[in-house]
Parts: sequence; structure tokens; C-alpha cells
Amino acid sequence: MTDFFQFEADFVDSLRCIPMQVRYNLDTCGIKLKLSDWNQMTTAERQALVELPCTTETEIQSYREHIQQLILQRTGIAATKLPIEPHPAWLDSTTVPAIIQEKSQEIGVTLTQQHWAALTPLQRFALIKLSRAGHENKNFPRAMAEFHLL
Repeated sequence: MTDFFQFEADFVDSLRCIPMQVRYNLDTCGIKLKLSDWNQMTTAERQALVELPCTTETEIQSYREHIQQLILQRTGIAATKLPIEPHPAWLDSTTVPAIIQEKSQEIGVTLTQQHWAALTPLQRFALIKLSRAGHENKNFPRAMAEFHLL
């Protein structure tokens, strides 16, 4: 699955930053990938990380092994493992996370459960990531507009 968002348009052609699709896969398989490590990979390796499936248990394990090997090969350091959320908020279409409600209200939007449910898991993931403290939040309103939530 290759899904790029419009708010990522300034970097997806070159893949100079880690796109949401890859970040989604990393959270799914429990591996941390630093931007500095990403930038040591070839364009073909980055593109493969975008395109490789990471949905079924077998695909997730394969993706995990591939990214671990790639990070080790490129950096000489073993990949950092992250805890995998057993019930991630982006897969729960029934409850809008409080952080999303707060961020939405900051830009004058009331996000309903029906709006949240209509989003894809990747769209929900993107909004969650874009709403976290310490993240460059300028893309949150762009994502909201792109997802027809404004």
C-alpha cells in the first residue's frame, strides 16, 4: 500500500523525510527509525519500506526483520525496539482520542465520532501523530483540510 498525503507533498518525491505510511508500519512492527538512519538508506531502500506490506502477522514480522537488518547494515547499530500498542487508538473508530479533540478545538473544529469513524486507520494515525507535543503541528490543520474535516 502506497498512500501519501497532500500535506507530505513537499518531501515525498525525494523521500527525504519518513512518510506517514512508513511511520505507521514502524509503529505496527515496533521499531524506531531515526531520520538520520532513514537518510543513510538508498532511495530504493526507502521506497521498499513504503511499498512492503505490513498488515498480517507474517507481513509484520517480515517488515520488522527487514527494517532491523537494514538499520544494522546502514548504521552498524541494532535497531531500537518499541512497545507495540495492543489496541492502538487509530484502529478504534468508535472513540475520538482526547488529544485529537483538543487539537481540533484549537483550530475551531468539533470532530464528531462519525467523522472519526469515516477516516481510514492511516488517516487517524496521521492525526494522532500530528497532534502530539513536540511534533511540528503545522500539518495538523493541513491534514484536517485534506481529510475534509474543516
